[in-house]
Amino acid sequence: MSIFWNVWIIGLTLACLALVIWVLFANRKVAIKDDEEPENRTTGHVYDGIEEYDNPLPKWWFQLFVGTLVFSAIYLVWYPGLGSFPGIGGWTSENQLQREHEKARVVQEEIFGAYTQMSIEELAQDNNAMKMGVRLFANNCAVCHGADGGGNYGFPNLTDKDWLYGGTPEKIKETLLHGRAGNMPPWGAIIGEANVLAVTEYVLAMSGREYDKAQLEQGGKVFKQNCAACHGADGTGNQLLGAPNLVDNIWLYDGTREGIAQSVRNGRANVMPAQKDMLQEEKNPPVGSLRLQSVARSLNPEWPPFWWPLFQRVR
Repeated sequence: MSIFWNVWIIGLTLACLALVIWVLFANRKVAIKDDEEPENRTTGHVYDGIEEYDNPLPKWWFQLFVGTLVFSAIYLVWYPGLGSFPGIGGWTSENQLQREHEKARVVQEEIFGAYTQMSIEELAQDNNAMKMGVRLFANNCAVCHGADGGGNYGFPNLTDKDWLYGGTPEKIKETLLHGRAGNMPPWGAIIGEANVLAVTEYVLAMSGREYDKAQLEQGGKVFKQNCAACHGADGTGNQLLGAPNLVDNIWLYDGTREGIAQSVRNGRANVMPAQKDMLQEEKNPPVGSLRLQSVARSLNPEWPPFWWPLFQRVR
């Protein structure tokens, strides 16, 4: 803080206090002496026939004002309230925040400490951990994947068996903490519109749907030359790259003929943001309960638990 603003704040604060003190004590006295005019105890002000008495503040009220002034003086000495004067109490907003964080950390350790040594499979069997997982999922994931984990257009369904990067607990944890960046390049300008339509028919054939047999052979050639490197020669995908399985008829985007052609022609780009900083795994050990929501159906045969319908009603 510059010298000017330091002096300005100190001067303005003390001037305000001095003004309040003057107003308080100036109104403590009466303007008319009772012994001089015993019959006249009014100020001379009349409002609609009502005369204003010239009485001082009640003693208790006056003392209350004095008490607030004493408190103000003590506060400004103990806490930093006069410019750059730090106060004799040593208080700062930074150390106050650190103390509050420490209190929160202790509470978190008491509540979540029991889960730090448990595996994801064990957490999936713990109803309390699962309830935490539901709340964490609702606050952090449902906006994209849906409240029931069923996914949306461009956002994966977390309740089926189809996983872009692997569905093991370790892989799901890796996805949650570090995020994913998927990118399919646009092929329209490279292979041409005719080949876009041909490879679309080939993909439809691989997924067991109706296709144009006249374009199947050409589509297969285009697929092997341009698509098999990521999706595999058999179209089952590559979880190391996040390349989708094209034969299971599960689609992240539009799985119609037009939708597949659109993906081939213009490409797709998906980003899942890393949740590591948001969830603070090192400070919030039950981050595992968050990933439970997405793996519970495959790990826990009794999912959903008895409380899930209640959550669906109140959310």
